[in-house]
Amino acid sequence: MPSPQHLLLKQFLTASTMPLARRRPSIAAMRLSLELGSLGQFMPWGVHFDSLQIEGLAAEWIRPEIADSRRVLLYLHGGGYVLGSLNTHRSMVGALAQRCGMQALAIDYRKAPEHPFPAALEDALLAYRWLLGQGYAAHNIIVAGDSAGGGLMLALLLALRDQHLPLPAAGIGLSPWTDLVLPTSTIRRVADEEIQLVEALAIRGWGGLYAGDVPLTSPLVSPVRARLHELPPLLLQTSDAEVLYDDVLAFAAKATKAGVPVTLQSFSGLVHWWHLFWRYVPEAREALDKVACFTTGIWAAQQAAAQVLKTVRRPAEKLSSDARLRARL
Repeated sequence: MPSPQHLLLKQFLTASTMPLARRRPSIAAMRLSLELGSLGQFMPWGVHFDSLQIEGLAAEWIRPEIADSRRVLLYLHGGGYVLGSLNTHRSMVGALAQRCGMQALAIDYRKAPEHPFPAALEDALLAYRWLLGQGYAAHNIIVAGDSAGGGLMLALLLALRDQHLPLPAAGIGLSPWTDLVLPTSTIRRVADEEIQLVEALAIRGWGGLYAGDVPLTSPLVSPVRARLHELPPLLLQTSDAEVLYDDVLAFAAKATKAGVPVTLQSFSGLVHWWHLFWRYVPEAREALDKVACFTTGIWAAQQAAAQVLKTVRRPAEKLSSDARLRARL
């Protein structure tokens, strides 16, 4: 059962967003509302951020005081491809980076309807290539995102694979949006709860704004429609009370069948974007802690593989050395 803090959060979100939703506000009004709502979100103690530009793309480094400087969390924020910014997600990304002991690079990718697909994906590719150009090894990069940012994370992995670029160590999707079609069965499932129905109908419209002239079934728009072979390990988190729940389960099943190592973590009764409220909701802190455990496991697996490789190489090097010695004799 969700915590009392989460129940209060849900009541607050229903009371504050439903009147606005019924008036069908413009995207500009929703963006402003979300920006104002983020003013109460503060960076965790001991985490600092610095703004930068990557070939005209607004971004920022989020650096915990104790972080491994070799490793980077490339973060892609959510917001249905039309909302969200560095401001709206800075606090949560800071909390996540701190728990993972990594520095994070967050980007403010271009959004629909002004910039439909493939603008956001191009910006994500730009940021990833920039990290490689700065000397960060692909195996020391993890890409993460929430909601639409989680879908963009998956699209980025698919694009990197298809362009034969080095893949990151892992991908993390916090309630990722994997299917912009949003099947009618999903609408029926959430119809009993007004806030979920409004949310579902809204993102259904945003999906079309993002896709533009590209079909919603395009693999880089709806990653669940893609061939999912040869992807790095994935962590997917979702709640059974979210509109996107069915899609996340479908993607996890398809990716697992394709041989992708998938860790699926399902929560009960939590609203979409519960991660953003990590200061107030214990389930959000629990979810971020589980992400940190996943990243720790990724690095541990890398170290174990490197140790095995060393063990294999040593006998081979000794044999080669002995052969050279015999040749001299």
